[in-house]
Amino acid sequence: MFFNDLKQTRGKVHINANWCKGCGFCVQFCPKKVLDMSPEFNAKGYHPPYVKDPDACHDCMFCQMICPEFSIYVIMEEATNKGETNK
Repeated sequence: MFFNDLKQTRGKVHINANWCKGCGFCVQFCPKKVLDMSPEFNAKGYHPPYVKDPDACHDCMFCQMICPEFSIYVIMEEATNKGETNK
C-alpha cells in the first residue's frame, strides 16, 4: 500500500436541534471550524449549532464525542478523485 493510494475521508455532520442545549462545545472545539452557533432558537429556547462549512469536515468525530446531549452525529463519506463524495 502506498500513501498516494489512500483516499481522504470526509464527514457529514447531522445535528438534532431539538436535543441541543446550546453549550457550544462542538463549535468551540472543532479543529476545522465546521460548526457555528445559529441565531435561531430551538423548541427549548437554546441556540443550536449549524453546519457552516460542510466541505471542511474531515470526519474526526470530535463534535460527536464532546456533545453532552448526543445531538450530533457524523457519517463518514469517502472522497473521490473528482472532489465528489460517495457514501
